[in-house]
Amino acid sequence: MVIDERTYTCLPGKAKNFLEVYQRLAKPIQWPILGDPIGFFVTEIGELNQVVHMWRYESMADREQRRAKLATAAGWGDYLDAATPFLLKMENRILVPTAFSPMK
Repeated sequence: MVIDERTYTCLPGKAKNFLEVYQRLAKPIQWPILGDPIGFFVTEIGELNQVVHMWRYESMADREQRRAKLATAAGWGDYLDAATPFLLKMENRILVPTAFSPMK
């Protein structure tokens, strides 16, 4: 199993706009392809204006296949065009559980 952790830093005051666009345009496309996320969060303390979401995949090959399908899905480009003006920075990390991790 691998966890894909994505952090989007929004322009100050634009996280709400980004989330509205995501919920309206991306969620109906992304969730059926990637599966339900582990979680979707906003920051309250620390670096602000961030949206963090995490996705579980069986393997890197599973992730690559699902992400490729998402990239070509009808409407995905419309979401990207609508969402990116609200973003300052995008980060992505792949997390692999340790042998003793409760989540495997």
